[in-house]
Amino acid sequence: MNIRRALPAIALLLVTALAGCATTTFTATWKAPGQQPLDPHGQKVAAVFISTDAGSRRAAEDELVRKLEERGAIGVAGYALIPDDELHDMEKVKQRLVDAGVDGVVTLRVIDEKEKTTVRYTYEPGAFPPYYWRFSGYWNYGWNEPYVPAEVSTSTVLRIETLVYSLKRDTLLWAGTSRTTEPSKVVRLVEEVADAAAKQMQIQGLLLADRGR
Repeated sequence: MNIRRALPAIALLLVTALAGCATTTFTATWKAPGQQPLDPHGQKVAAVFISTDAGSRRAAEDELVRKLEERGAIGVAGYALIPDDELHDMEKVKQRLVDAGVDGVVTLRVIDEKEKTTVRYTYEPGAFPPYYWRFSGYWNYGWNEPYVPAEVSTSTVLRIETLVYSLKRDTLLWAGTSRTTEPSKVVRLVEEVADAAAKQMQIQGLLLADRGR
């Protein structure tokens, strides 16, 4: 079997390298047993962001396509292939992908969104040190460390699942769940998730290093 041909979906995640995914971390990953390293060059991969927000979907899929093309694959946005009114018809979806010559599919989907509140205190209670024993000793300390209202900050945390499929085999090749804190724009969110996913896949020996880097 020609692995390059059969398993190109991984290509989308060859977005390795932006050095630092500062806010995205993967909390769980899965690799198809026995799967060999993949090379996406020249393979056509459909990028799909599952969302009812048409604007976000287009921006996300365009970013995934950009990442594909950086790594030598032929990326195609899902919205360019599948009309909205056919998204829930699996047979039509598959036929459109096959007709377009798609070899694999990568999907991203937000599966949870939470608000995280962090409280920072200026003083942590503990054992009372010796300078507490005398009023004259405590006074200066107390006024050097007066009460300051706690700092309260709220951030948004998204959980995202990334799935990589071989369309020809109708088989899941790789899956991961990640957490991103305080995403700014959907493009940056997709960029971070893709980079972090690529790093995980390389660690697992599933993804070949890019030829040009």
